[in-house]
Amino acid sequence: MWLIVSITSYFINAGVYAADKFLLSKRVHSSITYAFYVGIWSIFNIFLLYFDPWIPSLRELGVDLLAGILFLATLIFWYKALHQSEATRVVPIVGALVPIFSFLLSYIFLNETLAERQLLAFFILINGGILISVKRTRFWVLKDVLSSFRDIFGDVLGGIHAKYRPTKRLILNSITSALFFAAYYVLIKYIYMSQPFIGGFVWSRMGSFLGVILILFVPDWRKLIVKHQKGAKTSRNIIFFLSVRLLAAAAFIMLNWAISMGNVALINSLQGTQYVFLFFIVLFLSAKFPKILKEELGGGVILQRIIGISLIGAGLYMLVM
Repeated sequence: MWLIVSITSYFINAGVYAADKFLLSKRVHSSITYAFYVGIWSIFNIFLLYFDPWIPSLRELGVDLLAGILFLATLIFWYKALHQSEATRVVPIVGALVPIFSFLLSYIFLNETLAERQLLAFFILINGGILISVKRTRFWVLKDVLSSFRDIFGDVLGGIHAKYRPTKRLILNSITSALFFAAYYVLIKYIYMSQPFIGGFVWSRMGSFLGVILILFVPDWRKLIVKHQKGAKTSRNIIFFLSVRLLAAAAFIMLNWAISMGNVALINSLQGTQYVFLFFIVLFLSAKFPKILKEELGGGVILQRIIGISLIGAGLYMLVM
């Protein structure tokens, strides 16, 4: 059951990420502002306690609030990365790293392990993610790989060419968001191991709302939020945003429910299905919104991404069989 719920959640998330890219490119140009508007709706989760009333102890409440604040911080880095590049580049980078970080953190803190077959599937998934995310199709030429790495990260004692500084920021934001995502998933799994699902979920969402309040105490961030609010001209923007957030909330609840039932790293590995959904969604939408959802879709790139999707599918097959 948790497998079907996870895949359904990733299908919805693929559409949400494409919509987020649209909003971040055209409507909202600040990751802080977007994370604020996403997090502020967390307060409405309090009504879920009507179905299963539960009050945590002070220690449990502290852990729940920490998880919510961590998730909000994750969103900031995630939206920064998503705003900087194509959705089909950012999502695979983050998605390939989240299972690895989840495995390491869950092994250290939750004592969860994976079998040899599952570890091999991780390796296949990582390679599939690389094939989907890199732009250049001649990635297998060692000389080109070393040259690109040196251009992006700079020599040991030298600087970084200005041309590649945005790429370095993209990579750093993607890695940071992947680490934070994994830390959140492991922490929320820990919460569900000792707390009821609805109670743990709701009080962790209150942590995200607390994080939103803390954002307002930073003057520069508060100015960004107020500036965007003044620039909101039509109700259509709000309706579109709310629709996306409702879908995201549904997917988020489903994913949390699956995590409460299954292995954290294994569920995160299922993000491979999300890559497939995202690729075809963006492929369709980029034809209608080429300036907003621009993707490099030359013959070599399409072949490269098809191979990557195939590897991800093979990795998924190994994980679920």
